Amino acid sequence: MSIYPQLRAVWAELTAPGAPFEIAEFDIRGIRLKGYAAAPNSLRDVWLTSTQFAERDYLVYEDERLTYAQAHARVASIANWLIEHNVQPGDVVAIAMRNYPEWLQAYWAAISIGATVSGMNAWWVGPEMVHGINEAAPKILICDEQRLQRLTPHRQELACNPTLVGVRLESPHSDVVGWSELLTRDESLPNVSIDTDSVACIFYTSGTTGFPKGAQLTHRGCLNNIMNLSFWGTCLTTIAEQNGSAATPPAQLASLITTPLFHVTANNCVNHPLTLQGGKLVHMYKWDAGEALKLIEAECITSVTGVPVMARELLAHPDFDRYDTSSVAGLGGGGAQLPPDLVGKIAQKASPGTGYGMTETCGVITSIGGNFFLDKPTSAGPVLPNYDAMLVDEEGLEVPVGSPGELWVKGAPVIRGYLNRPEATAETITDGWLHTGDIARMDEDGFLYIVDRAKDMVLRGGENVYCAEVEAALYDHDAVAECSVFSVPDDRLGEEVGAAIFCKQGKSVDANGLREHCAMRIAKHKIPRYIWVLDEPLPRNANGKFLKRELREQLEVAAAR
Repeated sequence: MSIYPQLRAVWAELTAPGAPFEIAEFDIRGIRLKGYAAAPNSLRDVWLTSTQFAERDYLVYEDERLTYAQAHARVASIANWLIEHNVQPGDVVAIAMRNYPEWLQAYWAAISIGATVSGMNAWWVGPEMVHGINEAAPKILICDEQRLQRLTPHRQELACNPTLVGVRLESPHSDVVGWSELLTRDESLPNVSIDTDSVACIFYTSGTTGFPKGAQLTHRGCLNNIMNLSFWGTCLTTIAEQNGSAATPPAQLASLITTPLFHVTANNCVNHPLTLQGGKLVHMYKWDAGEALKLIEAECITSVTGVPVMARELLAHPDFDRYDTSSVAGLGGGGAQLPPDLVGKIAQKASPGTGYGMTETCGVITSIGGNFFLDKPTSAGPVLPNYDAMLVDEEGLEVPVGSPGELWVKGAPVIRGYLNRPEATAETITDGWLHTGDIARMDEDGFLYIVDRAKDMVLRGGENVYCAEVEAALYDHDAVAECSVFSVPDDRLGEEVGAAIFCKQGKSVDANGLREHCAMRIAKHKIPRYIWVLDEPLPRNANGKFLKRELREQLEVAAAR
């Protein structure tokens, strides 16, 4: 039996009326949208469900280890401290730190009392932090030493005055509440009612112009993402059982947190489902393949989810065979498509898997793994059940099966919109349809293939970098007359940021000077690795627009040299 008819049969059975993944329609913000009938009401319910795993390890970081019981006690204390400091449902609690265990403790505490978590990008520099704080207007800002140091010179630029909480501070700060203070309150979680369509968190995406945009993810959207991940996993398990190839489940799921928790990959696609299932979340100070191998063996890691370069570096590490990696059942991730050669390499050690999704959909739109991925290694998988999807041409008309078009999706996971950006929201979401900006085609089995991007964007190691945002920083230099930013292929990160510059008459600048200039305005990963200062104005078309594709192709040759 072909695996595709088998998938269709299992899919239909799991989503039928009365089945665990029954699909229903809901009136969400005045639009009828598909969603899972059995989805919980709020993320608070997910957190409360995990009380049953009290004695299991939950958060692991270096020599620190918290059980679920210990984490629940801390989360309840933090929640009570937040309420004591007048945090009400709908108020914003901002988190600005690297992946310390405190990140998730603060997250679950705020989420469980109906507050909105603003996940600030830990790579942001001072002006970007100011923008994020001013836009979200948090009552509480929880940050580590490094983020506090970046923000301090810009405190006078803040339009609000959040209470500052310091995590792992290296020195005392007179106006900053120490983290330990939050752990001295009642360890019973306060009872709060939460609207399923309220905003659970704000995660930032790079802006097409200017500063990043805050995507407003709802409880319903996040819960439907959990259900999507569970649905696809159940499909694969059911098919394996039918074929007599099902693996014995581990005593406890355990995942490495390899990507930032302020993104949907780590938070929504790893933290949420692992917490619901009583899994162990093992944190890393920063990605290092050698350290990851040690942790895989020591913590019996069952899944490693990250950007493709992480899987490649893991498999290629000279010490790979020195460690016991037999616990790893799944290896892959998101943020970029896994190259076909890497799919095959992963399959020799574990089950390869990936998903295509966006911040704007609270996580995945498609998912693929196992034999389906081996058979279609360039595919992103089928669109998941709680979405309507269509591929459209430039006029917004649906294209035939097999033809490329921009992917539009509609369903419960789609965000409420962008914070304080009604124009951007209206451009991106029309009548419930999210315009993904990605060009895709669909095959006869319903599997999606991403073939291009409509957006002017660089996808660097899983991070979206919008060219216009980098161009805005470069134009702020008094020597720059013209600039164009574009992607340059990169073996490790997939793409790197490149820029072509033409200077004003009588002015000059070098690449290092431009990078130093950018470092004061945009996060490190957005700063161009490749910079060309040209002797002539940038080429334009008849309408005066820069010929970016032509310029990129010409300079990519130089980069390859």
